[in-house]
Amino acid sequence: MTQTITTPAAFGAVRRPGTRAGAVRRPGTRALLAAGGAAGPLFLGAGVVQGFCRDGFDFTRNAISQLSLGDLGWIQVTSFLLTGALIIAGATGLRRALDGAVGSRWAPRLVRVFGGSFLVAAVFKADPGAGFPVGTPNAPTAASLSWHGGVHMLSGMVGYLALCAAFFVLARHFAARGERGWAWACRLVPVAVLAGFAASASAVPAFTAGAGLGLLWLTAVTTRLATRNQ
Repeated sequence: MTQTITTPAAFGAVRRPGTRAGAVRRPGTRALLAAGGAAGPLFLGAGVVQGFCRDGFDFTRNAISQLSLGDLGWIQVTSFLLTGALIIAGATGLRRALDGAVGSRWAPRLVRVFGGSFLVAAVFKADPGAGFPVGTPNAPTAASLSWHGGVHMLSGMVGYLALCAAFFVLARHFAARGERGWAWACRLVPVAVLAGFAASASAVPAFTAGAGLGLLWLTAVTTRLATRNQ
């Protein structure tokens, strides 16, 4: 009599290294990842449109955060709140997608901290300065930092440090799966983000570019995880 040996491969249960089968297929996971992926383009798009429409705003002198000031500041406050909520939702999707793989514990936690920093930034507004809103002296914002402006800046610093740390954690995840391109990008992007922040004292556009790069790379990573097992 010939005995038939049934293997997991016969049922399509072979798993790739570093992930659990069907993790991204859980109900709602792709929707949560899509929410996290939408956060960056939404925030940056809203900021660019407002920056070109608001009187006195200059991308070479003013940070997007300052759009929270003035009569139309509620638009940017709403953008902060919505972006934070979407990123936190994306962190939940990230936890589900990684599902016990390398980085599954800390990457979602760090991204959640990043999302929370947007909620704090919405409550504690940036200071006026550099000519915005209209009528504000042209002195740099940091010249007379208020307590709420200080909280705003601190929340942004903590949030982006958490995001950079999350990218380094995700680099380990991609490396464990043999996705070397994604792993190297997750190592290099945080360096570029931090370099932009370091240069912000003399060039506001460098800060904007660094912050925007971090948001867009989060979009790229969440999109990659959402489409990986389709």
